[in-house]
Amino acid sequence: MNNNSSFFIVGKHAVLEALRNPNRKVLRVFLTEESKKIIHRASPRKNLLIDKKIHFKTKKELDKYCSKEDILHQGFVAEIEHIEIGNIKDFIKVKRNLNLVCLDGVTDPRNIGSIIRSAVSFKIDGLIVKERNFPKDSKLMYKSASGCMEYINIFQVSNIKTIIKFLKNKNFWVYGFDSKGEKDFTDIEWYGNNILLFGSEGEGIKRHTEKYADFLVKININDKIESLNISNSAAIVFHHINKYQK
Repeated sequence: MNNNSSFFIVGKHAVLEALRNPNRKVLRVFLTEESKKIIHRASPRKNLLIDKKIHFKTKKELDKYCSKEDILHQGFVAEIEHIEIGNIKDFIKVKRNLNLVCLDGVTDPRNIGSIIRSAVSFKIDGLIVKERNFPKDSKLMYKSASGCMEYINIFQVSNIKTIIKFLKNKNFWVYGFDSKGEKDFTDIEWYGNNILLFGSEGEGIKRHTEKYADFLVKININDKIESLNISNSAAIVFHHINKYQK
């Protein structure tokens, strides 16, 4: 993907990690005097602001960048461009024993950001999303990901079913996470290439996608509770699978 349209992100970790990422083009940075000091303290050996267009603002002046969203800028705002992401078909040629997360119908930016944060924390290899539903310019997603947007491959595809069928033919096992799954996911040995398929909180995995899953698995929880938030479920799964990583 190569999309050079710019957009704004807010929040200390989101902006700091964008500045640290050599592949991310940061067009402008809007800071308070205090947040500039924080950046220098966070990276004393390397000036992250060198060659950057910096605009100093008051916290109140920065409020306008997130007035529509219920989020805090913490004195950090940046205008950035999207990172060019390689093709998933090329990506799987050069890596083995991959764990890829596929989100089917998950659209909430806060949940997606939290899932990305957990995926990076526990060394998941990449994220597959439907291009039309992915909130790629969302300040809330970047803030929820807490800087982890800079450290994961996000493959935006036009059709989830098509890419799952392609990956199944490339020796990937597809595990759909669903409360009606017959087997607890911790009973699986997570070796080889796997797709971890998650559906939306309201509807779950879409029926036309579910049929491509090789297995439906679940997280065993207290039977008095109907389900977990999807980002919590994902974190539990990623943490467990991480011990099989080599």
